[in-house]
Amino acid sequence: MRLTSDGSGPRPTDAPLRRYAAAAIAVAAAATAGAAAVDPDTPWYRSLRKPAWQPPARAFGLVWTPLYASLAFAGGHAGGRVHGRERRRLAASLAVNLTLNAAWNWLFFRLRSPRAGLVGTVLLDLSNAELVRRTARTDPIAARALWPYAAWCAFATALNASLVRLNR
Repeated sequence: MRLTSDGSGPRPTDAPLRRYAAAAIAVAAAATAGAAAVDPDTPWYRSLRKPAWQPPARAFGLVWTPLYASLAFAGGHAGGRVHGRERRRLAASLAVNLTLNAAWNWLFFRLRSPRAGLVGTVLLDLSNAELVRRTARTDPIAARALWPYAAWCAFATALNASLVRLNR
């Protein structure tokens, strides 16, 4: 509860449902935009030499679904703990992160460029570090929810770097 603008009494803080819904919609939009570029069945992708430790294609969907859910949870949860300028900064950090997340698919699959994908995923890792840092300052629970996402993205960076190395 917060005081009303005249200080006369309590009023509810921002509706949690609205915060979580906004975060979920943003994450779903990024996931949809990114997925539109992915086609692992193209001759180009199938012809790439891949490291032995690359997970099977079906694993990516199984992993990304809960990671996107945790990202939406973290955005909604942290959004309720900050206000004003800091909330706008958190929202901007999340928006940049989601944009980079979706962009990787376009850089890698649509441009057919593991090198461009590597640049994109390194930028995503930097964005993840910033998002976790910013979130942790006000909401340790939401920050911890971001750790698996950041870890998977770091794994994806290593995988992408291996693809670049193997396919010079």
